[in-house]
Formats: sequence, C-alpha cells, structure tokens
Amino acid sequence: MTRPITLFTGQWADLPFEEVCRLASEWGYDGLEIACWGDHFEVDKALADDSYVERRREVLDKYGLRVWAVSNHLVGQAVCDHPIDERHRGILPARIWGSGDPEEVRRRAAEEMKDTARAAARLGVSTVVGFTGSSIWHTVAMFPPVPPSMVEAGYRDFADRWNPILDVFDEVGVRFAHEVHPSEIAYDYETTVRALEAVGRRPAFGLNWDPSHMVWQDLDPAGFILDFADRIYHVDCKDAKVRTGNGRRGRLSSHLPWADPRRGWDFVSTGRGDVPWEECFRALNTIGYDGPISIEWEDAGMDRLHGAPEALAYIRALNAITPPAASFDAAFSSD
Repeated sequence: MTRPITLFTGQWADLPFEEVCRLASEWGYDGLEIACWGDHFEVDKALADDSYVERRREVLDKYGLRVWAVSNHLVGQAVCDHPIDERHRGILPARIWGSGDPEEVRRRAAEEMKDTARAAARLGVSTVVGFTGSSIWHTVAMFPPVPPSMVEAGYRDFADRWNPILDVFDEVGVRFAHEVHPSEIAYDYETTVRALEAVGRRPAFGLNWDPSHMVWQDLDPAGFILDFADRIYHVDCKDAKVRTGNGRRGRLSSHLPWADPRRGWDFVSTGRGDVPWEECFRALNTIGYDGPISIEWEDAGMDRLHGAPEALAYIRALNAITPPAASFDAAFSSD
C-alpha cells in the first residue's frame, strides 16, 4: 500500500519554512505536515491575505512537496485546559494570550481553531491535527479524591467547547484529528472512548495515531489502530524508549528534562525505541489506512539532521509492507 511519507514541521519551527522545505526535499520526503507556529503556517495571515496561501503553495511546489495536514497543537491545548498559566503563555501567540485572563484565553483559542479549519480549507487540506486540552487532566492521580461528577463535568466541558468548533470544521469540509496524548481529554483507550461519546461520535472528530505516547503507558498501539479503525484520520510516527527497571526510574519521569538519563522513558528517533512498528503497519494495512505517514522526529539526544533522514529510510521500508492481493486461504482452496 503506497502512502506518502511526510515530515511534521513542529520540531523544526525554529527554522524558516523554506529551509525546512529544502531539507525535507533533499532527504526525499513526499511532503510536510505543517505546524501552525513559527513562520510555517500562520492562520491569521492565511485568512487576512489572499496571496499568503498561494505563496505557501509556491514554496512547496518549488521543492516538489505536497501537504495533506496542518497541525495546531499549541492553540488547541488552550481550548479546555485548566489551569491556564505561564506554560500556555510560552506556547501561544501573543494575540491569543492577550491579558492572560484564563477564560478569555480559552475563548480566543477556540476561535483560532475555527479559523484553523477555514485556513486549512483555503490551503486545500482536509485534516487538522491537534490537541484539545483538558479541564480534568490535573486530577489524573485521583487524589485528593475525585468525585465521578467532576470527571463527567470535564467531558461535558470538552463537548461544550469543541462542538461549536467542530461545527465550523463540518461547514468547510475539514476533519479534526485529535492526538491521543497525556494532558489531553483523551490520553488512553478508555478516555478516547469517553471523548468520542462526549461529542456523539460525530465524523468531524477523529484521531491522530501517535504510538510514542502509548508505549510508556503500556497501551497496545497496534491494537489501538484496530479498535478505532474508523477514526484513524492521520498517522504520526514518533518513537519512545522505556528505561524503567533499575528501581529509581519511574514512568512519571520525576520532572526531569528530555534526554536526562534518570528519566523512566524518553522520546527517541523513529525506529530506535519500543514501538512495535511492523505490527503497527500491518494493522494500518488491515484497516485500509491510505493517508499520509508523518514522521514526527523528536530525540533530544540526537542530531536531527542525522535522525530525520534515518527515520525516513526506516519508515519507507515498513511502508512497503503491503497486504496480499488474495487471501492466504484462497490460495489453497480447490476449484
């Protein structure tokens, strides 16, 4: 099954958009999953300036690249989050942060996600990848004791804030692919089920499959693909390595920075971690996923200029695993 392989530009937003295009093209990527930060895809400019999107297309064409998805994780995070604090100020555009009043930040973030759908449609893209934020992630340790009503209120809050956003996605013919990720409303199997139910399983809301956040939680990333087959709208290939077992390193990683050897797990270059990639690609084949395979390269202990092309070669080989033209049983059946 031939699927395009793209590079997610989120970890490259310190570089100008054209420089990322040049690098991705030289390495042999088919296209980009473009982040809505840095100068890569600026939502406000895409809607205010009729020539902005055309100039982006010209740069992509210059380097022989295509785009199937844009991503706005950073703004999406602020739609539901509680608390809103200096962490958000560090990732949000100043026009979204404003005075920092939490509810005003959430309101502006929600409007920006609506505009992201509109800007994506202008670019000719039908998928926006991102985060939702969560008003109840801070309760995950379940102490002080969390009453069920508080959890239920969290999912209602998510639905109340995201349904109006998804209405706009429907209007412009774009889908939202939520990245299942700790700190979001859906971060594992059960919370994904609850999030889908909270919005009535409406087609506008699907999933971005990223296994790196699953392996350290002891989730089955291939099984997740099969369980949510109709909701896998986009695929990000990022890897993680679990390093527990010495009696000191725990799964919660002790507030330690990336690449610190005392962490219980860390992101590593795609193909160098614990994701069972072949099993996952066979699962993608099983569900008939034919969308882009986007490499989200993240490894604080490796030079990205080495890691990104290495990851491309690794994923390209896996992407070549194709389902048989006829079933195994049929090959042995008699006439």
